[in-house]
Amino acid sequence: MGSKEMGRRDFLKTSAAGLGGFVYLSSNEKSSPEKGREKKEEKVTYRALGKTGIKLPVITMGVMNTSNPSLVRAALDNNLYFLDTAQTYQRGTNETMLGEVLKGRPRDSFAIATKARLPNNQVTGLYTEEATEEAYAKKIDTSLKSLGLDYVDIYHHHNVWVRESALYEPILNALVKAKKAGKIRFIGITTHRNEPEVIKSAVDSKVYDVVLPAYNFRQKHAEEVKKAIARAAEAGLGVIAMKTIGGNLGGSYHNPQIDAPMALKWALQDPNVHTIIAGFTTFDQLEIDLKVLSEPSLSKLEKDTLRRAALQSPLYCQGCEKCLGQCVKQLPIPDLMRAYMYLYGYRNLVEAQDLLSSLSLPAGLCGDCGSCPVKCLNRWNVSERIQNVVRLREVPPEFIA
Repeated sequence: MGSKEMGRRDFLKTSAAGLGGFVYLSSNEKSSPEKGREKKEEKVTYRALGKTGIKLPVITMGVMNTSNPSLVRAALDNNLYFLDTAQTYQRGTNETMLGEVLKGRPRDSFAIATKARLPNNQVTGLYTEEATEEAYAKKIDTSLKSLGLDYVDIYHHHNVWVRESALYEPILNALVKAKKAGKIRFIGITTHRNEPEVIKSAVDSKVYDVVLPAYNFRQKHAEEVKKAIARAAEAGLGVIAMKTIGGNLGGSYHNPQIDAPMALKWALQDPNVHTIIAGFTTFDQLEIDLKVLSEPSLSKLEKDTLRRAALQSPLYCQGCEKCLGQCVKQLPIPDLMRAYMYLYGYRNLVEAQDLLSSLSLPAGLCGDCGSCPVKCLNRWNVSERIQNVVRLREVPPEFIA
């Protein structure tokens, strides 16, 4: 496959024209998407999303990094019918873009998840007094309005990394009430770090239906995450994996040694991972994901290659938080490293800048400490990375929107 990105028309000519119908495993208050759709006899791997009654292809679309409606339409036309977005993606325009794409499509032909968060302490992860039930209820209503939908299939409590926040009653109350009102079908939670604790908290809560953790071959605590995922699946929760290629979107899709198929298939070897939200941004990358969808097995050579690659971690920070106790300024280093990944791995300047803006950082960073005391498990020069990414704050937002 050449490096030149194919156009949507050429893509639709060369790709499979549908990979099977969107199926619910059980009857539900919403209409069944099987009606009126011809089921294709393509080789596709599907898994049940826990006890939700939804059956999904093992690869679906994470829309965070694209504002291209044609790419989303191509994904839907190839039956990647589950879309994942968030209220803040693309500075709030991602949900609106999806709403335009979905307009006129039968509601039972797709499923969609979105997410939101409330103000919290970026070091401790605990919510501030502004994080009220009413504020979160407004977030849910805003998402529905932006999407132009009466309900979403999953609404995620977003970016949680401590148990206290996972069980934070004001947000849980807002989600439960929205579910009873028919605004959301299932309640989810997302976590970029400290995944085992958050997943365990989700199971213990008896409220969450779905968990969305980071899970990839680069995680030094991957076995712990795997055990937590197994516990969630055993309890009937749906498991959706993200960050599965380990932080480097552009490089991983085209790197001759570590490519996206290897990383995606690594996660899919775990039967308790029900689907992956793949953040493809081009038609070439979509074609790659469709090939993995039809053949997710991992060869011995690929396994060996991934084991060697796991010893290196050029961009992915698993958020072990050991740096927090070492930093004399108590900077939210895991979030800063995630912004670095968005900028240098995903090439998503908007998401990186928005994350930086949300951190309430002081004007000068890492300029007056002398020798940085932070010793990163990935052997990164943390001070240098922070200085490189915070420069993005100086760029006017309208220049990168």
